[in-house]
Amino acid sequence: MITTIDGALFARMIVHGSACISAQKQQINELNVFPVPDGDTGTNMSMTMSAASEEMGKKPYAKVGDAANATANALLRGARGNSGVILSLLFRGFSKAVREKDTIDGRDLAIALDFGVAAAYKAVMKPAEGTILTVSRLSAAAAAAAAREDPAAEFVLEKAIAEGMVALEHTTEQNPVLKKAGVVDSGGKGFLVILQGMLDEMRGLPMPEGANAPEPKKTGADFASLGDEDITFTYDTVFIVRKDDPNVNLEPYRAYLNSIGDSLVIGESDEEFKVHVHTDTPGAALTEGQKYGTLELAKIENMRTQAEDLAAGKHVQSTDDLDAIEAELEAGEAQEPIIAAPEKKYGVVAVCAGEGLAAVFKDLGVDNVISGGQTMNPATEDILRQINATPAEIVLVLPNNKNIIMAAEQCVGLAEGKQVVVVPSKTIPQGISTLLVMDPDADVETNVAAMTEAMSAVSTAEVTYAARDSDFGGFKIKHGDHMALLNGQLFDTQKNQDKLLKKLAKEDTFQNAEFINIYYGEDVKESDAEKTLKIFSEACPKAEITLLSGGQPVYYYMISAE
Repeated sequence: MITTIDGALFARMIVHGSACISAQKQQINELNVFPVPDGDTGTNMSMTMSAASEEMGKKPYAKVGDAANATANALLRGARGNSGVILSLLFRGFSKAVREKDTIDGRDLAIALDFGVAAAYKAVMKPAEGTILTVSRLSAAAAAAAAREDPAAEFVLEKAIAEGMVALEHTTEQNPVLKKAGVVDSGGKGFLVILQGMLDEMRGLPMPEGANAPEPKKTGADFASLGDEDITFTYDTVFIVRKDDPNVNLEPYRAYLNSIGDSLVIGESDEEFKVHVHTDTPGAALTEGQKYGTLELAKIENMRTQAEDLAAGKHVQSTDDLDAIEAELEAGEAQEPIIAAPEKKYGVVAVCAGEGLAAVFKDLGVDNVISGGQTMNPATEDILRQINATPAEIVLVLPNNKNIIMAAEQCVGLAEGKQVVVVPSKTIPQGISTLLVMDPDADVETNVAAMTEAMSAVSTAEVTYAARDSDFGGFKIKHGDHMALLNGQLFDTQKNQDKLLKKLAKEDTFQNAEFINIYYGEDVKESDAEKTLKIFSEACPKAEITLLSGGQPVYYYMISAE
């Protein structure tokens, strides 16, 4: 019986848990009752855990607190979809509970699981029973009871999983939709798969076939992407300072560095901090830094000559030792982020899939478009990267998908020197409508109110196909059937797409609309899109109708009514 967990074992447990969720992701996807062919829970949780697994392969961890903190940071950056965000929050709370621990026993494990549950519940506005929250809460409660009986870590985790399995079975009865479909909650199932993988590692059981621990990776800045015209300051300056005082306030130093350079990033732990800055006076940056502690490692590279060397096909050298320290302090950043200095009051980041839709958002003034949506929920790190690259004081984020909103909200407070505001658009047409009312001179509250009101005036229909057989909302759906959703609710299913479109066009939402926009997807021929335009033109003669190539995957049509 394993009594304690150290950093090395915890890291292996994370890798094993990631391998298990990856192996079972399709089974978990199939628990999703609604048969839309999107990325689904299993895929999102698997991709989120992969970020942590990759992080564990970058360096050894002796202390469990360090390994848990690195895991939480990686999950936050890699969180995809609502299920991935909740998973990251469970581990975020866990890491806070064990932050100062070298090793943990079953009692510490129970407390950490409870901290994770508290963090997840706090972040969800309307917690519902019969979800991953229920499963994690009851698992944590069982862990606490088990720790009082036997403080061995293996025993406590075993009992937590056992109670979690009981709770998972009960989710079918707690959620009417799950009950009708006869399935358990997919998020709760995914959480238990990860915990079981972690327990299997404790017991020395093999990972699923084909799963391997990640290979350590080196990290560093991508100088090949730089041209001389992109270089404002000459020297890429990176250094490590060991603190004289663990509680030292670095904000005055941050302000100083911003005054002599740009692209500033400071990674900080209790013992040391790492500075990355582009500046013309690297000596001044180092001298000022020594006021806060002892300079340990540094590299100063001339980005202009590096760009010239790369253009000439020459090799650009790096400092391997410093790269390793960077990986430790930045929790595995694959590259130095681009931090755009504010050039205007407002900037906008939008999520969408399809070249046509991306062009629409760009035409409406969006600074950065993230490729994502159904089947491809972007990670929090992907969203944060584009926020930081937006040259504005206030960055408005349009998720344009209900399963991306939570990931976007995790970016609030993380951006470098920018105020981040998530406008919770759930569809592409909603996001487009918000941009039409945004006032670059208004304050944030006024803009958010206007944009929210604009969203409420938009109805969105989406036409896709059924990814699997299902009995949902009174419809017996067969794999391959055409489906129409109206404002997120199943409207109808038909074998014949034209018949489905004609019925949709006669619905009151479109009959009473003044404006109708039809965005057709990548799998729709232009001639077929013209037929759809004709169907709506004949059924809605009073509306002004526009047909546009969206190029989106999964959905044949996205149709808005205002």
